[in-house]
Amino acid sequence: MAISRRTFLGSLGATIGVTTTGALTKAYGAANKHFKGYPESSGVLHDVTLCIGCRKCEKACNTVNGLPQPETPFEDLNILDKKRRTQAYEYTVVNQFQAKEAKEKVFVKKQCNHCLEPACASACFVKALKKTPAGPVVYDADLCVGCRYCMVACPFEIPAYEYDKVLTPRVTKCTMCAPRLKEGKLPGCVEACPREALIFGKRESLLKIARARIQKYPEKYVDHVYGEHEMGGTSWLYLSGQPFATIGMREDLGTTSAPELTSGPLSAVPIVVGLWPVLLTGVYAISKRKDKIAEEEKNEAVKAARVQSNEEMNQKIEKLREKMTKEKTAAINFEVKKALEDSEEKGKQEE
Repeated sequence: MAISRRTFLGSLGATIGVTTTGALTKAYGAANKHFKGYPESSGVLHDVTLCIGCRKCEKACNTVNGLPQPETPFEDLNILDKKRRTQAYEYTVVNQFQAKEAKEKVFVKKQCNHCLEPACASACFVKALKKTPAGPVVYDADLCVGCRYCMVACPFEIPAYEYDKVLTPRVTKCTMCAPRLKEGKLPGCVEACPREALIFGKRESLLKIARARIQKYPEKYVDHVYGEHEMGGTSWLYLSGQPFATIGMREDLGTTSAPELTSGPLSAVPIVVGLWPVLLTGVYAISKRKDKIAEEEKNEAVKAARVQSNEEMNQKIEKLREKMTKEKTAAINFEVKKALEDSEEKGKQEE
């Protein structure tokens, strides 16, 4: 007998009380606790005034991460004429800007900013993305369920998705070369920069360097270190001679971190995620039950068809037998009649 919608919902409600507690241990939401960052974490200071748009950082990133070669060679600087964002196989890009009052073009490197409290990690209920004490925000493909909430959550539009990989897609982004940092090496882009527009070091030290440059050259820099407080602070910091809004950087983010903004809505995520296994199990059970019933109905139909076919065949055989019997009887009668007629005719001739 097929399971009814009422029965399924009743079973679902009864099962929730048993399974939700265990399921919650594997789902995570945002917390209400404010995190001010790891005191010894590292970061990168990008001095936009020193960048010449050579794209050597892009090439280095491509090499150290073993990414496919792009269609446009790194030596071709014409690509700077169009605005780009990071893609599945481009963890960093350099964009070109020119403010109306500025005579020279400005080049800005874009990549993951490695927030102190990442919006991507806050939105990830399975903790596939997390902030490390060393500074980088890293990703674990084995935990990822492919929901792509991180892509929606990121205010800097950084995480990308491998749409071309049907079976094993990943979320991709800059990791600040976390594997290289563990080996005591610099991030690939920092090492490749010919103008030292990128400086790697402890975040607190980088902030001191940035403030010192602003104080020494007030006419050269905007009096602000981008990333010091934006979205609760980032590990990637910026110095600029132009207003940040004119070089493609958001100035509407405020200083509140993502977890603080999302602690209310995301606090329900563990509950929702905890119900999913129950719901999907119920749906699966209904689906399997439906398939079983369909199979049974098909077998019954085949059986009935066979019975009907056998009955029809027996009827046809019986009719054929009756027809053959009648024809045989008629033939015998004909032969008997003919024999009698021949015998009578012969008797007349003998007389």
